[in-house]
Amino acid sequence: MNNENVFEESAEEYDRWYEDHLFLYRAELAALKNAIPSGRAGLEVGVGSGRFAAMLNVYCGIEPAESMARLAQARGIEIIRGYAEKLPFSPGTFDFLLFVTTVCFLAEPLIAFREAHRVLKEKGKIIIGFIDQNSEMGKSYQKKRESNKFYKNAHLLGVDEMTGLLDRARFRDFKFFQTLINPSITRIEIPQKGYGKGSFVVVQGVKK
Repeated sequence: MNNENVFEESAEEYDRWYEDHLFLYRAELAALKNAIPSGRAGLEVGVGSGRFAAMLNVYCGIEPAESMARLAQARGIEIIRGYAEKLPFSPGTFDFLLFVTTVCFLAEPLIAFREAHRVLKEKGKIIIGFIDQNSEMGKSYQKKRESNKFYKNAHLLGVDEMTGLLDRARFRDFKFFQTLINPSITRIEIPQKGYGKGSFVVVQGVKK
């Protein structure tokens, strides 16, 4: 996973972003909730500080950065140190896998998606929340990436590129939700179905 060192060294700074941008964070959570199966066994890959897993009732996470892992553990997440491209689980272990703002930091996203397919149960779901490369926020991140230590080495993807990789990993029946259409620091934006307007997109795919 790219950028591992900066997340190791600056975990608390990264985690504070969610406090400083509370309504954006809650809008992203609202969009993700539309795609998370209730009462199912899930895993967040690249769980980071556990901000999303803890709020979405995902109690197990993969995380390579020790500093991030400690923050997630403090939020009640069971952490297994590892990488998305080589998940330490048997085939057919989980009902769903969650990736939130993680794919842009992966060295080999296709390998990670194939690993996700392997450890999912039949008709299990992959759920990915990401900043759309072609959105207003995505374009802004790319312009400022050289001055942002967290996103300097990130590779944002557009929706077509993301679903193309998922299709190659044998996921189908995609559903989409979007938010941050009009980002606000004073209210939580209600997510909408589809994509193309929101900067934060959630795609759900089914293992075939």
